[in-house]
Amino acid sequence: MRASCPTLPDTHMAVDSELQTLAARIELVVFDVDGVLTDGRLYFGDDGTEFKAFHVRDGHGFKLLREAGIKVAALSGRRSAAVTRRMDELQVDIYRQGCQHKDQDFTDLLQHFALTGERVAYLGDDVIDLPAMRLAGLPAAVADAHPNVLAAARWVSTLRGGRGAARELCDFIVEARTAL
Repeated sequence: MRASCPTLPDTHMAVDSELQTLAARIELVVFDVDGVLTDGRLYFGDDGTEFKAFHVRDGHGFKLLREAGIKVAALSGRRSAAVTRRMDELQVDIYRQGCQHKDQDFTDLLQHFALTGERVAYLGDDVIDLPAMRLAGLPAAVADAHPNVLAAARWVSTLRGGRGAARELCDFIVEARTAL
């Protein structure tokens, strides 16, 4: 079931309900950074300083998750001072940078929070995210994700990475939880 499908035949209603039930049980949401919380483009100043643009609505989505009692984490394949600053501003519970084996980092998060994968959502955009997505109970993708990531996702945003896609997932999970 993909959130980006505007109209679904009645035969999909049970799947939609199943997906909402799954979302209502989420206790941790893990986000990739580049291509999910940003649009994936990298900006460098003349002095080599790296710049990234983050969408303010995604940040508010993190706040909504925390208010609902849901933990927030981020795993990034790159290292960036801009990511450190933004994750600290957003009071992300745990974030790791330089992740080359996201399945291992995801497993570490499960152990840290004493959770099973079925209680975790993972929002990704590229093939490096697939190992972690396979361990998540709710694998999710941004609308402009790599085709293999879209195929692996149970939920797909209607918005592109860095354009509010993370907020869409936050809203979906919070709304599913309040609908119980």
